[in-house]
Amino acid sequence: MSSAAGPTTLRVDGRAPTESDLRHVWNECVGAGRANEALRADWQAHFREAVDVLGARFVRFHGVFHDDMFVYRVSDGGGFGPNQPLAEHVYTFSYVDKVFDAVLAAGARPFVELGFMPRELATQTETVFWWKAHGSPPRDMARWVELVTTTVRHWIERYGLEEVREWRFEVWNEPNLVPHFWTGTRTQYFELYEATARAVKGIDPGLQVGGPSTSVFVPDARYAGETQDRSAEVATAEAADPDALDWQPVWIHEFIDWCATRDVPVDFLSTHLYPTDFAFDAGGQGRPIQRHVDATHDDLVAMRAIIDASPFPDAELHISEWSSSPSSRDRMHDTLFAAAYITRAFLKGAALADSISYWTFTDVFEEGGAGIGPFHGGFGLVNEQGIHKPTFHAMAMLARLGDRLLLSTPHGVLTRRSRDGALAAVFLNYPDDMGTRAIGSETTYEATRRLKDVGPTRTVQHTVEGLAPGTRLTLEVLDWDHGNVAEAWHQLGEPLNLTPQQTDRLRDVADALHRETLVVPDTGVLELRVDLRPWAVASLVQGG
Repeated sequence: MSSAAGPTTLRVDGRAPTESDLRHVWNECVGAGRANEALRADWQAHFREAVDVLGARFVRFHGVFHDDMFVYRVSDGGGFGPNQPLAEHVYTFSYVDKVFDAVLAAGARPFVELGFMPRELATQTETVFWWKAHGSPPRDMARWVELVTTTVRHWIERYGLEEVREWRFEVWNEPNLVPHFWTGTRTQYFELYEATARAVKGIDPGLQVGGPSTSVFVPDARYAGETQDRSAEVATAEAADPDALDWQPVWIHEFIDWCATRDVPVDFLSTHLYPTDFAFDAGGQGRPIQRHVDATHDDLVAMRAIIDASPFPDAELHISEWSSSPSSRDRMHDTLFAAAYITRAFLKGAALADSISYWTFTDVFEEGGAGIGPFHGGFGLVNEQGIHKPTFHAMAMLARLGDRLLLSTPHGVLTRRSRDGALAAVFLNYPDDMGTRAIGSETTYEATRRLKDVGPTRTVQHTVEGLAPGTRLTLEVLDWDHGNVAEAWHQLGEPLNLTPQQTDRLRDVADALHRETLVVPDTGVLELRVDLRPWAVASLVQGG
């Protein structure tokens, strides 16, 4: 690879660029279903690839304390024999150790979600998911604090204090969603957070803790009280234009007030920004709502303003779940359309958060049980067989960007790496004909194809001066005919169970992006012109 030009010698589109930092919020953290799934060989293989290719630094998942991780034990588990109660409860970490060892060995860290409740401590059981998570307050808060304290001390003993100080400890998941993820009240969650945060900080003040991990923005008062009030959702469900409503975060102001008043530690704020809603109308019918294409950006702006004006202005902002929708049966997740959508959203939100965790990196995910078929609309960037979806390639392109921003447009960015000056760019064509519409959700792949003819083609043109003659750059394009694996599966007749030959064929299609090499001429000027078909995402990287 030819040596890169220094930053002071470059001119982009006739001007010296004004550089700024580019935060890689897209790969700071990725999501996964639950801790027990991380014991599987395929999950671990997919995760290693997420680290190596996508640059994932942290991973977050549910269920560290769920029954299938066997942390909190009050009996010996007799199997066919009698299940004898233990004289005293004990903690066993063998399953958790396997998961955390694998995460660290892959080169990443856990973003620890502290939950759900072990059955023996839960006031209510089997509240959510196929795997029957217990989303309840503890029977005994002191016993919960002991569980958290014992576990965190175990991690420090096993991995070292300096390592664990780099982790994030998030208290629970989406406690506003009663009775599924939480069966208590808002105050009961705040009490859980306070007890947990004090316990974590009591072990070491350098450990980082936050919350409230609430779900979505809403434009009404359904979460203004102690529990959800469905009657407050009627106007939202029946609104002619949901985007005209005033969308606000859930429990964030109240959480900040609770912690500030009681001097409870908050190192970061976390919430989930799915650009959707599900509101109940006057007849009690639930209505799905899809917000506009820039809803995530607007919500990030709102969150950033709240934190800046709060008693915790230095708190980090982690969007600990995000995707185009919160359904693991949304066929849009498998498509080229989703790739363009998430690329656009990540680039627009890069300066506004510390992480935006894509939910999830793999279709090895069992909230509703395993998916039906190889492309069932799962959240993953790869399917259960590890076949790369278009969203995987979009994330790989984002990962290759540099940390210094040279040019930002509504259709992409040009960057350089500060360590060696190498150029990298990502461009996309989210079609102008979409206006402010997002891609929406669909329950069949055929229905997603309504977007395939939305146009037009976009021509991306930029001039970069000051490059070393002979510098080679690789252009890679994901579009309808390149890397569109769900369409190839559709053309095969959407087989439910793939043969080995079909699996190999789809794997080849998934990775067959258009690739070409550009060479800087003797003038040192790169004249870039790329015609991007609707929904295309393209990467330009200096070197091979």
